[in-house]
Amino acid sequence: MAGHSKWAQIKRKKAVTDSRRGKLWTKLLKEVTVAARIGGPDPGGNPRLRVAIQEAKAANCPNGNIDRAIKRGSGLIDGASYEEVVYEGYGPGGVAILVETLTDNRNRTVAELRHVLAKSGGNLGESGCVAWMFDKRGIFALEGNALSEDEFMEIALDIGAEDAAVEEGVYEIYSAPEEYAAVRDAIEARGLGVTSQALAMLPKNTVDVDVETAGRVLKLVDALEDQDDVQNVWSNLNVTDELLATLETG
Repeated sequence: MAGHSKWAQIKRKKAVTDSRRGKLWTKLLKEVTVAARIGGPDPGGNPRLRVAIQEAKAANCPNGNIDRAIKRGSGLIDGASYEEVVYEGYGPGGVAILVETLTDNRNRTVAELRHVLAKSGGNLGESGCVAWMFDKRGIFALEGNALSEDEFMEIALDIGAEDAAVEEGVYEIYSAPEEYAAVRDAIEARGLGVTSQALAMLPKNTVDVDVETAGRVLKLVDALEDQDDVQNVWSNLNVTDELLATLETG
């Protein structure tokens, strides 16, 4: 796909969240809390918590904050009780929008999301209206300089990857969502350089819109991700490096 759409979207998402460090830490610590509540406080036996801790540390979140989030999730200290809720809708140009939230007040969250979507020319839809357009998968991009394609494919097979590909010089490994932590650990154990990684909702097919509409969609995604209850926003917009460059220069 021209411009490597999925990586353009994920890299842009990372750049945006990095620029909002305070909000990023809040979102990451929420995930630590929920992971500890669901699977227990031991990261050795709780893959979701292990990944959440790794992500928080990668964002330079203080260890003390991470420890408190684990205790909060385990019920050792008081704190809000969050639940996972996924909202679905459409943005400008009919682009599908999937919003993952952790919330302690559904009424507040849905009101905020409906307002942001309406303001941007989108709308909130019924449950299931766009979820079928996405697959949840772990995705890793590796530095390929030191590996031949045959060596890469052999490693992908050895570590239990669901799929692997080489596209435009990027070595890609895919995992089932429940194997994300294990595959990530296996990649790290082999000392392979990872340039990008995400547990992502990947669109089965992307849609192209004109540059103006694409800009409106990306502004909507930013506005949604700026909401305190929102963890991730995914769309089926075909985000390419060329599109991003055009919007930045425009």
